[in-house]
Amino acid sequence: MDHRPGLDPSVAEVRRAVRTALDEIEGAVVVALSGGPDSLALALATAFEAPRRGVRAEAVVIDHGLQEGSDAVARRAADAARSFGLEARVVRVEVVPAEGPEADARAARYAGLARAAEEIGADAVLLGHTLDDQAETVLLGLARGSGTASLAGMAPRRRDETGPTWVRPLLGVRRRTTVAACAAESVEPWTDPHNADPTFSRVRVREHVLPVLEAELGPGVAEALARTAEQLREDAEAFQEMIDETIEDIVEHAEAGISISVAALAANPAALRHRIIRYVADSEFGVSLSRTQTLEVARLATDWRGQGPIDLPRCLARRVGARIELVARA
Repeated sequence: MDHRPGLDPSVAEVRRAVRTALDEIEGAVVVALSGGPDSLALALATAFEAPRRGVRAEAVVIDHGLQEGSDAVARRAADAARSFGLEARVVRVEVVPAEGPEADARAARYAGLARAAEEIGADAVLLGHTLDDQAETVLLGLARGSGTASLAGMAPRRRDETGPTWVRPLLGVRRRTTVAACAAESVEPWTDPHNADPTFSRVRVREHVLPVLEAELGPGVAEALARTAEQLREDAEAFQEMIDETIEDIVEHAEAGISISVAALAANPAALRHRIIRYVADSEFGVSLSRTQTLEVARLATDWRGQGPIDLPRCLARRVGARIELVARA
């Protein structure tokens, strides 16, 4: 616990969250810093807690180059980190158009952070997502109807097959707490104009949807959404363990693709059957099947009436004897 006289409760809360995260990390860490209140509060707390645990920490500021003056904003954020006692660097990334402005910027940002972590020799990257970000993510997933994987929100810790562990120490901390922590430490955050642009769906959820829910249903909506995400992550982890235990017994390689046992799929509960289908499609072809597509593939096992191949992104699903094949399109 922090016992300094007059320590602001918001500062203590952020430090406590960071301290808990650092206790589970070995080696150096990168602090992803944008200059906004969440990442600044994270950097401030890390600068305080890391030296006390013998952890080397360096702030990395990603400059996407998408706004005029972004280089100056990035330099100011790096200078702020240095004033806290952290090493800091600015990494310029190229945003390649692919899925949309938000997704493209996010992909470039994470790639830049991963490269910086490798150069620094850090095994973990600390991200400043808060409980409010988690609640927004759950609402956006609910609106898209994208299933429990999306409703499970952001994981507190996620390890890539290659690259660093992504750690979110502040997922239990409200955004207002990070704002208060910066004010208590006399640090002025940068305000990203994109965070007030209503063309972005997340901004509309933040500025309009969540406040209306809080006003109409009472306080605690954001916390309830975050708890829902936590429970769904537990379910998702349990399902994944079940899939990992059974997948080798029911899946075989096929020419130009992969095949799944019809009998095994039909014998499993629908929730597990559908997860297996989505998992196989993603693992083999890197595609995320929609609910409708998943159900159509499942019908090849549960409601077989001689239907022909099903056209999916990058592949076809077809019934061949006692197996369902997912094969690359010619």
